[in-house]
Amino acid sequence: MIRRHELTDKEWELLAPLMPRAATGRPRVSDRQVVNGMVYKIRTGISWRDLPERYGPWKTVDTRFRRYALDGVFTRALQQIQAEADAAGDIDWLVQIDSTIVRARQHAAATGRKGGSVGRTNQTITPSADPEAD
Repeated sequence: MIRRHELTDKEWELLAPLMPRAATGRPRVSDRQVVNGMVYKIRTGISWRDLPERYGPWKTVDTRFRRYALDGVFTRALQQIQAEADAAGDIDWLVQIDSTIVRARQHAAATGRKGGSVGRTNQTITPSADPEAD
């Protein structure tokens, strides 16, 4: 049974061959179980210590996550999966840019004048015209 916040069988088939192989030694928690723990943590935002037991010991999942991140495992996996999907024509590289502006703080609008006051700080921003509408 696939639970919410876990990889599907198809997703795991793509990712499994890209995961580092276990070195010889004591048996370890399965890669899929640990990766599902990582995905669960990232998607829910919980702390590592609150990770459900079904993903194995939280420290194991945390340690492997940090090791994979530092070793570039996630970056290489993403690049490999994207390259394969692009070669198969499964990726549409059309990109849209959202021009929403988020104001940082009142002080971020200061002009550098002594005193820092700009006058009017609540400006109305209008979207630019669509260049393809002509």
